[in-house]
Amino acid sequence: MTKKPARRPDKKTSLLGASEIEAMFASFAATNPEPKGELDHTNHFTLLVAVVLSAQATDAGVNRATPALFAAADTPEKMVALGEPAIAGFIRTIGLYRTKAKNVAALSALLIKHHGGEVPDDRAALEALPGVGRKTANVVLNMAFGHPTIAVDTHLFRVANRTGLAPGKTPLAVETGLVEVIADPYRHRAHHWLILHGRYVCKARKPDCPHCSIAPLCHYKNKTIASTSITGPGKS
Repeated sequence: MTKKPARRPDKKTSLLGASEIEAMFASFAATNPEPKGELDHTNHFTLLVAVVLSAQATDAGVNRATPALFAAADTPEKMVALGEPAIAGFIRTIGLYRTKAKNVAALSALLIKHHGGEVPDDRAALEALPGVGRKTANVVLNMAFGHPTIAVDTHLFRVANRTGLAPGKTPLAVETGLVEVIADPYRHRAHHWLILHGRYVCKARKPDCPHCSIAPLCHYKNKTIASTSITGPGKS
């Protein structure tokens, strides 16, 4: 199968040239050929619930709360039977847990009513569910159904702007820019590569530029430098 060439990015869309973008994602692919999301789940439904719970919360925090919840209810039918108060009890360590419990109970009921208890492979249907916005829908479409969608969270938003890959003032602007400039062979995994890069390397407070595989391609002007130890008389 012939690979489609990378689009030639518009100067207003990316500060990087097409060859730089190709090199960036080739580097990600070489380092981590099969990137994975970090939310624990067992099926499409538990993935959807985990992503809904992750809004304004960390993946690690969600993963601490969901094993017991999913052991009790891993289908919409079991979640409805569990009920909102019990759901809240399982997730009370997660921020906004009361609202999230209400949303999980309601979306479970709607999945049964309108989709036969299955998670729909459709953006509009997903976004019609309580607690599901564009970012959540993008994650589910990507991870559950293999769509080349890009979910822009705070990590990805930071990386896209810092590097100059797809600067934008809003998540939607960044998402649109990324879809425009990332070549088809990389787009399905781009979501995970960029999020993981922002989470572990291009961190908010102090990016780890000395150990960044794409530092030579990055347009960030305030790169951090490696610290050096000084030895000499009285030094160790």
